[in-house]
Order: sequence, then structure tokens, then C-alpha cells
Amino acid sequence: MNKLTTKRLGTLMGALMLFSSVSFSQFDNFDFLKSSPADGVKFLQSYISPYANAFGAGLSGGWYNTARPHKLLGFDITVSVNAGIVPSSDNTFDVKKIGLSTGFAPTSATGPSLTPTIAGPKTPVVPMTIKDATNHTLASFNTPPGADWEYVPAPTAQIGLGLPFGTEVKFRFLPKVKISDGDVSLWGVGVMHSLIQYLPGAKMIKLFDVSAFGGYTKLMGNIPLNIQPATNEYVNIVPSRDFKNQFLSAGMSELNIGLIGSVTIPVITVYGGLGYCKTSTDFKLKGNFPAPSYDININPTQPVYVDSKVVGDGGKIGTTVIPQYPTIEIKNLSGLRANIGLRIKLAILTIHADYTLAQYNILSAGLGFSIR
Repeated sequence: MNKLTTKRLGTLMGALMLFSSVSFSQFDNFDFLKSSPADGVKFLQSYISPYANAFGAGLSGGWYNTARPHKLLGFDITVSVNAGIVPSSDNTFDVKKIGLSTGFAPTSATGPSLTPTIAGPKTPVVPMTIKDATNHTLASFNTPPGADWEYVPAPTAQIGLGLPFGTEVKFRFLPKVKISDGDVSLWGVGVMHSLIQYLPGAKMIKLFDVSAFGGYTKLMGNIPLNIQPATNEYVNIVPSRDFKNQFLSAGMSELNIGLIGSVTIPVITVYGGLGYCKTSTDFKLKGNFPAPSYDININPTQPVYVDSKVVGDGGKIGTTVIPQYPTIEIKNLSGLRANIGLRIKLAILTIHADYTLAQYNILSAGLGFSIR
């Protein structure tokens, strides 16, 4: 993969996951995408899942820092950074256990097959070989290293507005923003409703608050790619099937529902919540992509890149066109979540921090301006 492709793919992950603190040198080799649509998708899915899951978990953070809804027309503007934490169990995966075809396997049948995910160590990597049905070696490469970084930040900004009947609505919105060659957009909505108001004598209770909460966030982004074959020699060029106009699009969503409670004394609020969270992520590779191939008799009706390598039986090893990859669906994260945090309020300024226990734990911190 050339340096331009590496830069663009790194920019995509930065745009979608805002990994401002992560080096993207781990994207130096994505040649596994040239194996076959099915194998390339399975490998990419296993490799990037930890960051996708950690970012999706991070999107569920920062929704609240108190269980007390605003009074009517009260409002706040809050900015948070929520870091999803990749568990150590997701730092590696076994290439022999992800369902690759028999033609895409470790070069050494008896050698190691455990390779880093994107969050894993920078070494070791596993040499891989792609062969066709007649056992011709089409390509050889090493699996990509990890970033050796387990924290995935997901910044959020939102507005909360007080409504009648002890209800507060929250909005997250980021219009489509150009980031380098790509773009990213986000929207979300949340609702908090006071439950303690229904208890007898609730107006006498000044310190304690209990509310129900539900929130949903959706993030979308895409960026052009430039994955080209090693040779520029065509057999029967078909412009509609060249390697231009490649895109990688992504969509991430999170749903967070539960009960939250807080205790407020002057200046300080201790808050926490217990609920359920579900995240979902999918990536789509759009456009034509190269894949290594072997052909004994080049078919003049098909667009094929060929190089000068001729094997013993007279055939040529070249590159064919993959018109479409399957959608890359990241396994959903779902389950219980519990968090506890602390907020300090100085006049209208609020500062908060909390920690969430879930499948992917979350560390959140932020500040805001809150009135009424």
C-alpha cells in the first residue's frame, strides 16, 4: 500500500474515531484487502473491531452528570471526552479461527497464527500467503501491527433543555464536517424524566434525585481511498471498472437506557447510573478494488491488470477487479452498564468526571455551562 493510501486510511479512522493521540503507522500494510472480498472483510473485521467497539462504547458516555432535570427552559451546554477502553483480551486474534478460505493462510503451517488487532502490540506479526485453487502463490505479506494503544476517545458536545413535568431533552449534533479528504457527521437525542417527583413529599427532598434516561447517537463518515495494484499494464481497459472512486463509509450507533441517581450538596454532586447499552458498527467499501489472480489464458473480455511474472505453465499472475466488498459488520456490543461520577458546580460552570463498567469500560470527563 502506498503512502497516500496509508495517510488517507489513517485520516478516516481519525475522522470517524477522532484518534488524535494515536499514531497510524499500523496502517502501513493493508494488502490483505487484496485477497478476496470474503477473506478481506473477515480479516478487516477482526483487526479493527476493538477500536470500533471502544468508540461505540465511548459514544454512550457523557450524557448526564446529574439526575436532576432542568427546570422549565433551563439549559446547559456540555462538552465531554469519553474514552472507551479496549480489554486486553481483544489485543490479538487467531488468523486460523476467523473463517478464512484455505487459499489465505499463514505462510508457515506450523508457525504462530496469533496476530495483533489494531489495539494490540506492534509486534509480532504473522507472514501470510494467498494461493489460488491450483496452488499458485499470488501474494505474500505480513499482517499489520497494532497501535499498542487501548484508549479510544469519543468527544461529544450536547445541549440540554428543561421541559414541563420534570423532563429534560438533550441534543447532540455535528453537521457534515470536512476532515482532510473525508467527512464526518453526528446526531443524537436523549430524554431524562424525574421519577422522584412521584414520591409523596418529593418537594421536601432536596438532596436526592432519581430519573429515567434514554439516549441514542448516530455517527456517519466516509473518505476516498486509493488502493492500486502493483502494475499499470491493462488487458482490455474498461473505464467503468478501473480503480478510481474508491470509498470507505462507516456508520456507528449507540443506544443507552437506564436509571440514574444523584446526591447534591452545595457545589458537589455525586451521580451514578445502572442500565443497558447497545452499540452497532458497519463499514462499507465502495468502488472497484484490486485482487491478485492467476490466468493461464487472459480473457480479452475481462479487465485484468497483468505483470511480467510468468509461471511454469505459461500463465500470468496479475490483478483482477473486485467490484464490491460485502458490508463489514462489527459484532454488536450489548449488556449492562454501571457508572459513578462526581460533578463540581461553580456558579454556572460545571466540571465532571465518571467511570463506567461495561463490556468496554469508559472513562469520561468534561465541562459545561448550566443555568437553572
